[in-house]
Amino acid sequence: MADVPDERPAVRRKSPLHEVLETLVLALLFALIIRTFVVEVYQVSGSSMTNTLYDQERVLVNKFIYKLVRDPRPGDIIVFKYPRQPERDFIKRVVAVAGDTVEMRGGVVYVNGEPFNEAPTVRLSAGDFGPVVVPPDSVFVLGDNRSNSEDSRYFGEVPLSHIRGLAVARIWPLTEISALALPAAEGGG
Repeated sequence: MADVPDERPAVRRKSPLHEVLETLVLALLFALIIRTFVVEVYQVSGSSMTNTLYDQERVLVNKFIYKLVRDPRPGDIIVFKYPRQPERDFIKRVVAVAGDTVEMRGGVVYVNGEPFNEAPTVRLSAGDFGPVVVPPDSVFVLGDNRSNSEDSRYFGEVPLSHIRGLAVARIWPLTEISALALPAAEGGG
């Protein structure tokens, strides 16, 4: 039997350098997509969320939940563009959503006339505020360290379009890694 020449086209192998570069480009593209649309790490700056979060801690923020899954709820800890300087990010707790009436009497937060179910880490402050009605497509936010927080009492409600995402976990320092408590399904804090 005669030898039949192999008629398959020759496959050009990529050089190892080309394969490494291709892998790096794909990894960077994948990381960029994840950071843009899925999750991102934010650094806490300041003491407005003490005792829940501390200055320089880092949190993992879910960026797609409010676009695809659900609206913000009271009790959520959110990262958002500061309304007075949108290039800055703030982190605060949602206490009321569109249509809710918010007020503080003697440092106690009331939403629609009922005391707000505060997280155990919240530091209350004395003082009164409101009442105000949260406008459509907005949320009312407060820092957990109420006597040391620039929040909706000062800059007004946060438009939904300014919200970057939901803080879901503390990831730095490593000794403090933990999930951040999510609110009850019915909107309690």
